[in-house]
Amino acid sequence: MSLKRPPFLICLSFTLLFSICMVNSGFAKEDGFTTIDVPGATYTQANGINSPGDIVGYYGNATADHGFLLSRGAFTTIDVPSASHTAANGVNPEGDIVGFYVDTARSEHHGFLLSKGAFTTIDVPGAFSTEANGINPRGDIVGFYINATGLHGFLLSKGAFTTIDVPGAFSTGAYGINPKGEIVGYYNNAMGNHGFLLSDGVFTKIDSLVTNATAAFGINSQGNIVGFYEGGVGLRGFLLSKGAFTTIDVPDAFISATRGINSQGDIVGYYRNATGLHGFRLSQ
Repeated sequence: MSLKRPPFLICLSFTLLFSICMVNSGFAKEDGFTTIDVPGATYTQANGINSPGDIVGYYGNATADHGFLLSRGAFTTIDVPSASHTAANGVNPEGDIVGFYVDTARSEHHGFLLSKGAFTTIDVPGAFSTEANGINPRGDIVGFYINATGLHGFLLSKGAFTTIDVPGAFSTGAYGINPKGEIVGYYNNAMGNHGFLLSDGVFTKIDSLVTNATAAFGINSQGNIVGFYEGGVGLRGFLLSKGAFTTIDVPDAFISATRGINSQGDIVGYYRNATGLHGFRLSQ
């Protein structure tokens, strides 16, 4: 595969996809967790969920990586035309989907918006690579881009790009945005990798109590935040709600990573166990 990720996610997320042997098809439910596996896929990762309960993510098969939409129990594949790989990362209540794709001819990453059946490419001016990760009901989009100076977050609102850089950070990536415009993501500095919340122009650091390797990926209308951290033996998901930090571990999984949360508090993400990498939904 030619997908390239920022340094933090190379360590904590995407390279896990390369060592999978098999994945079961269908759904399984345990302790509030529902497994999400695209039929026939070698792996499945769930990334975003909206208030109606539609879920987006991506899966791999023998040919490539493909985005997917899971709505009312039915999977729909999302492939950007002429792309070698497509990943869906976020979906808003209106059904607008954002993600990224790899250009077949040049192996470059581009963000995309899929709205009412039409794809629109999202490229930050002057960037080598752009990925769109989250979208709120107003259509505001967050993500990250790479240019000559490094990795930066961005907000795209009403056609205008705004760069998001945590002060003093080596790199910053934005991943989730709620209806209020609050943004979450992660950044890297000399002390490690940290999640952040950007609200009313103020950055707040998000760290687990056990490690300096934390990333925030989703935030809902109530301000509840999900993400994951390095727990010493692997990735562990978390929910941060009203100042309380709760770990989320899928039963019998080697790793658990939470990626999205909707207004009802339903959470999606992915986990790895003895059979491979699977998406999951945790219903409240």
